[in-house]
Amino acid sequence: MHDDLQVLGRAVKQTQYRQHRALDSALSAVGTTLAQWDALRAIDRTPGASARELAAATFQSEQAFGTLVGRLTAQGLVERRPGHGRRIQHHLTPEGERMLAAGHGVADEVLADCFAGLSARERATLLGLLERLNARE
Repeated sequence: MHDDLQVLGRAVKQTQYRQHRALDSALSAVGTTLAQWDALRAIDRTPGASARELAAATFQSEQAFGTLVGRLTAQGLVERRPGHGRRIQHHLTPEGERMLAAGHGVADEVLADCFAGLSARERATLLGLLERLNARE
């Protein structure tokens, strides 16, 4: 039994790895990386979020996210604003919104290719199964 679970775990990781490599490579054409674009997506989904919230949303440590958002701020893609108490809020700049939109176009193409071997029904089934596993957290 443990061999089957290990094979399954490795297959999920291998699929994720291939997808991330393809996305990172393709996103370079629009001037960003997967980590940067993912941070822009997280900020867009929750404008005003703290670094702690955004680090969790992007599967990074707070320190790694802080370094990343520092780069995004220096590039003019993200703006940090004072919040309540010591909280710093994060917002996209207009240039950040343009970069995010460009990344969406790239990601749509890459992900369509990554999942081309599955029918629409199979993709829906896979998504449902993954959502069920992730709900257990």
